[in-house]
Amino acid sequence: MKGSYDILMVGIGGQGIILASNILGEACLIEGRSVKGAETHGMAQRGGSVEGHIRIDGTLGPLIPPGTADILIAFDMLEGLRYSHYLAPGGRIILNSHMVIPTSVFMQGAKVPTEQEILDGLAHHPVCSVDADRLAAESGSPLSQNVVMLGAASRFLPLKPESLLEAVGRLVPKKTVEINRKAFEAGRNAGERCQTGNP
Repeated sequence: MKGSYDILMVGIGGQGIILASNILGEACLIEGRSVKGAETHGMAQRGGSVEGHIRIDGTLGPLIPPGTADILIAFDMLEGLRYSHYLAPGGRIILNSHMVIPTSVFMQGAKVPTEQEILDGLAHHPVCSVDADRLAAESGSPLSQNVVMLGAASRFLPLKPESLLEAVGRLVPKKTVEINRKAFEAGRNAGERCQTGNP
């Protein structure tokens, strides 16, 4: 038994994964939980993949091995499919329903899977699809999509939503605290629809 609750966040550079990882870590500290985390990223400023590993209440190292993550929070559909092999059997995916197609894909003439093909590829896991881009814009800033995704995931995480909101308030720029609180609640409402099975 690994003894930890393992969260893998994936996306592309500029989507706020590092901040989201820090928010999760801060929420763990607020609750007095042990937490280990690591980020890996290549050419993030050029649209490269970014990973955030968070392990709650574990004793092993910070990197999550493939096939063991309890939840995958994918800020981009293509990245969600690319990293789905990290999920444990029965692991859940919180999936932003948008994708950014890297320029390199166009240049190489590679075939980009459709949204339905991506969903079909993820069908062996419970998927909660969230329109994080729209919800972030409605909350006051497109940049808050990372907090929308945390709000949606909060329905399934072993952390209190109050702790996550307090962590948001501590770590986002002060002038954006209210926007990010709205974004968190919008995401949490979206996660509740997934939880209850309502569209």
